[in-house]
Amino acid sequence: MTMHPRGLDFLRDVDVRLSVELGRTQMKLKEVLALGPESLVVLDRMTDELLDVLVNGKPIAKGEVVSHNGRFGLRIVEMVGVDETAPEEAPVALPEGDNGALEA
Repeated sequence: MTMHPRGLDFLRDVDVRLSVELGRTQMKLKEVLALGPESLVVLDRMTDELLDVLVNGKPIAKGEVVSHNGRFGLRIVEMVGVDETAPEEAPVALPEGDNGALEA
């Protein structure tokens, strides 16, 4: 079965949740219960590290915080799992029976 490039177009309108993770920490319940105004929670990420971009909980990219019209924004810096040495164009499929040999 061959999938045509347009075969999955209907999925483009599916809603997904995109979130950005600043960092994590582990705390005892008594520490969480003691949190209040002016409390400081230190996260496991340094201020100059890229942030994780997640779609439905799965990492897809890394980015950095920016300001845009008075709101937080995120500039995507790298895509997760994308090999930088891979060619940018997808391989071209040859028609059946064509082995790619040149004819003289």
